[in-house]
Amino acid sequence: MNIKIPINMTILSILSEFEAALAEDKSKLRIDLLNQLVSLTHNLPHPASGQTYQRWQLFAQIAGVDLSLAKLFESHCDAVSILRELDYQQQIDDQTWAVWAADGGPAPLQVKESLCNGIKLWCSGAEFIQKALMSYKDQQGQAQLCIVDLSHPSITIDLTHWHAVGMHATQTAQVRFENTPVQVVSQPNSYLKRPGFWHGAAGVAACWFGAAVRLAGFLQESCQANPNPYKKLYLGEVAHQLEITKQYFQYVAKLIDHKPTLSHEREIRILRAQTEQCCLCVIERVGKALGARPFCEDATFAQLMADLPVFIRQSHAAFDYEQIAELCVSEQSLWEL
Repeated sequence: MNIKIPINMTILSILSEFEAALAEDKSKLRIDLLNQLVSLTHNLPHPASGQTYQRWQLFAQIAGVDLSLAKLFESHCDAVSILRELDYQQQIDDQTWAVWAADGGPAPLQVKESLCNGIKLWCSGAEFIQKALMSYKDQQGQAQLCIVDLSHPSITIDLTHWHAVGMHATQTAQVRFENTPVQVVSQPNSYLKRPGFWHGAAGVAACWFGAAVRLAGFLQESCQANPNPYKKLYLGEVAHQLEITKQYFQYVAKLIDHKPTLSHEREIRILRAQTEQCCLCVIERVGKALGARPFCEDATFAQLMADLPVFIRQSHAAFDYEQIAELCVSEQSLWEL
């Protein structure tokens, strides 16, 4: 379970170079590195393939360097896995993909006769991603997916709506489509009903966790260099949360690999909720223990501390807890030892 997917040494080197680069250079470097990471997806295990945990380890490792990069890479990998699960492997190519699945907005997408019109919200990487899998509701209100080539001239990208400092590097935009050609994927609701919908949701939590582990590392290093009982108290609280969450990641990965045709929705909702609580603990305790200095003087620490609170809001918070309750309420003997 602790065996990690070997990463090309060139990629490891570039990750290190990226982390050391000046902030003004990172925008271009991030896109270049994303494109190189995409080449790994040909060999990256898909969810429920017997190596689900190793897939999550890779996401977490990248997230510990840069959460925006991890978010973009995870989205590409999710798109490839969705196409594979829905038997659309022939559409998988060497381009960089994203999954854009946020609903709502002033003009929700409408697809008629393979032409798309409307505005899609929360489109990460819109200016440099090459293809996207987009969700929309058909005329009967059923969930559908379509593929869009983002090089089409009918597409307009609006970056003015993102005001957060955190995750700004994802270049998340509103995207307008005007009679844009698309390809509809699979049958109505198949995107939501497939087991991999929830398996993929756990991959996002792995990104959150990777950032939390890296932040905890700053506190661990400080306790080694300049120990005091107060920092150790905070490190103990952080270690407690991280260990519990790591064990639950391992447990859920085994469940998925052992029973790949089941969604494991309840366990994955719990995993996401536990990971969110773990991240909140790390953000608070590490910040208190180390004070203002690393926020001001360490670029990686400062960026992770800005990015992680924004990214974990992709959690559905109270709604997730309500759904966990719905999935537990009629079950017997859930929690006995």
